[in-house]
Amino acid sequence: MAPPAAIEVNAVTDTTAITLPDPLKAPIPKSNDIYGRRRKADKSQWGTAAPADSANFRQGNYDDKPMARRWDHYLSNEARTRKGNNLKKAARFLGTPGLISLGGGLPSSEYFPFEELSIKVPTIGHFSEAETRESGVVITAGKNDLANDKSIFDIATAFNYGQGCGAAQLLRWITEHTELVHRPPYQDWRCTMSIGSTSGLDMAFRMLSRPGDMVLSEDYTFAAAVETALPMGLRLAGVPMDEQGLLPEAMDHILSTWDVSARGARKPHLLYTVPTGQNPTGATQSAERRREIYKVCQKHDIYIIEDEPYYFLQMAPYTSSSEPDPPQPSSHAEFLASLVPSFLSLDTDGRVMRLDSFSKVISPGSRIGWITASQQIVACYQKHADLSTQNPSGMSQLIVWKLLDEHWGHAGYLDWLIFIRKEYTRRRNVILGACEKYLPREVVSWKPPMAGMFHWMQIDYTKHPDYRTKTVEEIEESIFMRCIEEGALVMRGSWFYADPDEEHSTMFFRATYAAAEGHKIEEGVRRVGRAVRREFGLEE
Repeated sequence: MAPPAAIEVNAVTDTTAITLPDPLKAPIPKSNDIYGRRRKADKSQWGTAAPADSANFRQGNYDDKPMARRWDHYLSNEARTRKGNNLKKAARFLGTPGLISLGGGLPSSEYFPFEELSIKVPTIGHFSEAETRESGVVITAGKNDLANDKSIFDIATAFNYGQGCGAAQLLRWITEHTELVHRPPYQDWRCTMSIGSTSGLDMAFRMLSRPGDMVLSEDYTFAAAVETALPMGLRLAGVPMDEQGLLPEAMDHILSTWDVSARGARKPHLLYTVPTGQNPTGATQSAERRREIYKVCQKHDIYIIEDEPYYFLQMAPYTSSSEPDPPQPSSHAEFLASLVPSFLSLDTDGRVMRLDSFSKVISPGSRIGWITASQQIVACYQKHADLSTQNPSGMSQLIVWKLLDEHWGHAGYLDWLIFIRKEYTRRRNVILGACEKYLPREVVSWKPPMAGMFHWMQIDYTKHPDYRTKTVEEIEESIFMRCIEEGALVMRGSWFYADPDEEHSTMFFRATYAAAEGHKIEEGVRRVGRAVRREFGLEE
């Protein structure tokens, strides 16, 4: 069957966009209709360091939606006192016809030692490495394509200074994508670019907390989140989990019984969560679980930081490694409908900052991500970015924009997401089949992940020969080193404690099926199984 894009796409170029009388009164279009519904923009919108507001790129009508709550009571002193970059404010005048700029320190693109940039990329529906090698197409960006009316983004613009929100060209695409997938249910939502979700989290912590605060998260969480928080004087308070991730009743109990003197911190007002394919556990919150968590956050006035790098890697339930690939969606609408609703799509209060990134689905080295939040929070974020990271690399933005906007479009990108989901599902099935084959079930157990890149294995350390004489940490270290001796690397679960000072009565190891090829995944698991058997004195 033809890929969805081949069924649905009607090519409409940016320069021939259909002008509707009032685009905001139209419903959210299908993926192949978005380009035709774009508002016409003055050429100055695409110029060097041109300011951009993502509200200008939305296509739906939000007049009947509520306004976001204000979060002044949670903003840090740093966030409240940042005034932004005055020099960048002057950039809005650069597009004035006939203006001669003797103001900003923008280097002349005449002296950029780049005349042309060409990259070879997959055609829609032919995404594999082998197919790209054979049938991929070369797309090219010239230095002065904007001035010569060949494109709205070029080297002269992208390789110069930019705004903290990122280039308007890519910000438009990101806003359209966010609207297509999530359609936040309040009026004043905005998008702005980040240089990846770790940087986005760093800024969120700086904006919304103060030294001494505690932040709620899953009991086992993204190690970099803990390491980002600690130097700021923040600690993470772990919430118990099950196979669906964070338990809302446990979070409610923690907040309802919070003892400031015992905890040494005021009651938390932030939740950091990875709802889909959680790192490290692989857990995915169901739609009902997310609604319950959101209600608890409303009850206790908690602001949610939704970190979602694996959102599009949601998979069908695992049955057997020998089962054929599950049927692929017949349309983009079916694909999007199959995804668990995001916190952003449930957020009627504007209490969610969603962190998105191209790292897991395009390339980590692009260092391009974005946040979606209320206008108030996005404005604070942009002021912070303008005086720290500035914008993502212009070189990266140009490359990603050429691929996503000019080449694939929204339809092609959804096809790509369907493709990589299928590829990671196959790898997940390989690692689960290998675990069934090689791991001793009397001491190792697991739940099949429903999304993401990680497989979480529980070890019954009470069956270890040295259980009575060694600590849990010593047994964990011994198992870890035994795996290294056998030639396999898996990550120790203790490295992911939200609060290392809390007692933990369980032992886990994390494996990933993202990095290695199928036969290496199987061999790696075989080596882990041999290491565990040797460590526990079990027969081969």
